[in-house]
Amino acid sequence: MRPIGPVSRIGRSLMAVTAQAAAVAVTAMGLAASPAAAAPTNTTAPQPGDTCTAADLGTRHPYIKTTEVSPTITHFKGWYVTEGTTGNQNVSTSTQTTISVSVGLNGNVEGGFAVETLGKVGASLGLNVKVDYTSTSTESNTVTWNFNQPGYYGAYKGTKKVTGTYGSLNCNRVQQGDGSWMLKWIEGPDGGNFTTYTTLEEGAVRCQDTVPAGSIMAKAQSLLDCGSAAAKAEHPAGAVAPTAKQKRDRLVQRPALTSGTSAEQPKTTGRSARAALDCQAGAYKIAVPGKPLSWGAPLLASDGVRLRPSTIFSAHLDNWRLCNVTERNGVLEASLWNWGNGGCATIAAQNAATDRAVLMTAPCAEDDLQRFYIYRDVPGSSKIGVQNKYTGSMMGHDRYADGEFIRQYSSGRQDGTGTYTLIGV
Repeated sequence: MRPIGPVSRIGRSLMAVTAQAAAVAVTAMGLAASPAAAAPTNTTAPQPGDTCTAADLGTRHPYIKTTEVSPTITHFKGWYVTEGTTGNQNVSTSTQTTISVSVGLNGNVEGGFAVETLGKVGASLGLNVKVDYTSTSTESNTVTWNFNQPGYYGAYKGTKKVTGTYGSLNCNRVQQGDGSWMLKWIEGPDGGNFTTYTTLEEGAVRCQDTVPAGSIMAKAQSLLDCGSAAAKAEHPAGAVAPTAKQKRDRLVQRPALTSGTSAEQPKTTGRSARAALDCQAGAYKIAVPGKPLSWGAPLLASDGVRLRPSTIFSAHLDNWRLCNVTERNGVLEASLWNWGNGGCATIAAQNAATDRAVLMTAPCAEDDLQRFYIYRDVPGSSKIGVQNKYTGSMMGHDRYADGEFIRQYSSGRQDGTGTYTLIGV
């Protein structure tokens, strides 16, 4: 840790009062100037620019930015039916395209935020989409169909693939034109992509059938390659070998294999490497509003950050400094360095995609898992919400109790237990 320089403008604005002055301010004002006294946010989905309360500082909600719907064939088989072979038949198809439901960083759909995102996708499009992790490759690939006429058929299973992008709405203070401040839902720094699909349908289609343009059936008909010799030649009843075009289409539609590394993966360094942090001089307690428990860093690396009382024996484990601070659109971004154990708050990489993962400390490094967004209440109040930059999850706790872990929650804590106070010490 290099020597601490003078307190920056941001540092002065955050450390508005000392611990003693904060206590006096709370007693004198009763936090009347803060929206904290208002009831927690209701269940109505917020829109950008809507007002929020201090209880919402520790929460977030998704909003859908773009969507695209495309008919997709997941299983397909060319099938020839001759006179005398019509009727019900079971056709074993080949996998054409695999679609997995995903939101954001991980392939699974875990946590309230991902489910809420997909729910809004379905509502905005008027479609019944999958809202939990599923894959079309797990569906049965046998098509049962009543072939009542001879001819060259494409037996298929298909769906509407739904993709797009989403953003995050977070509560933060916004300065009005008259100089006053309000809490409003603003677009947060995080967002991502989603993929889902509608219920699978199955069927069979011939080259000469008239089908709706842009439908799943039309997509299947295009795979028949109706101008090919296979479509026109006499053929025994049963499966038709895929044409060269069908093989090419299948290769194009299959998702590319990834190597296990991605541009979206957090940048990591060796544990021996320590980032040179530019920390502000002031130290803070991150406390439960109006109550004595605050974030306490662990002594053991295997333990997590917990709610602890602040005493003379706390050994600065309850004191945090803001380091490498930046600000964008009124939202602070900082590393949280603990004075007592010398580590930085982090979500362990192996738990990044896990809702309710415990907040821990680790040797400081250039790693987005150790970076946090801080959402602030209006001036006059020290209330904040804390969000991990990489995972997008908000910090909170299950219950108010000594020793309770600080955890990440994809949508935050809707009961207000994700709102804290940043008290200068």
